[in-house]
Amino acid sequence: MPRLILWDIDGTLVRAGDVGAVIFDVAIEKRLGRPPSSRVLMSGKTDPQIVLEYLSEFDLRDAHTELPAILEDLATELAARAPVISAHGTVLPGVAELLQRLDADEDVVQTVLTGNIAPNAMVKVGAFGLDRWLNLEMGAYGSDHADRNELVPIAMAKVEQARGLSYKPDDVWVVGDAPNDLACARAAGVRCLLVATGRPTFDELEALHPDAIRHNLSDVDDIYGLLAP
Repeated sequence: MPRLILWDIDGTLVRAGDVGAVIFDVAIEKRLGRPPSSRVLMSGKTDPQIVLEYLSEFDLRDAHTELPAILEDLATELAARAPVISAHGTVLPGVAELLQRLDADEDVVQTVLTGNIAPNAMVKVGAFGLDRWLNLEMGAYGSDHADRNELVPIAMAKVEQARGLSYKPDDVWVVGDAPNDLACARAAGVRCLLVATGRPTFDELEALHPDAIRHNLSDVDDIYGLLAP
């Protein structure tokens, strides 16, 4: 049975460490002369959304005019820190084995759906070699749209354009660790698996009534059977 699997990255596939937050401080200070005074909650948000939240504390006539340059700097800063991610970040339990197994299934297409801008998503999964099992050219990124709820249709359109494949809603899974992952799946009418490997607890995620929920991805047989029956 054909399946399209859209993976969140941070907190679902990997933990990149503090550099994922630090680069926002660096990029904003580079453009505006000082870093933000505090950190915003980043989980489940797109990079453009995070930047604009940070910029709300600055006295700017139009924060959107600063956005393209700051996003460009985010990409530059994270690329420079790729060795740090490799050395100090982690791949979450079961991820590598699961991605490899799904990649070998000819009925499955898997890519990413993430708030990261595309260059940063590629750095994060590439730092751990996960990119070999993901069709990243068909992913949906924060650089495609600032609203995460718009990303599932973008990914589906890319797959159809690249592979000529179209999917029924029940054939598509979003896998993530945050309420916004479920929200974007619901907005597109597709299914969602939530894993309690990010900031929200299992009980908090379970209360949202996703299509499926697991503590993590370590039981590869179980997750594979769920996503690619």
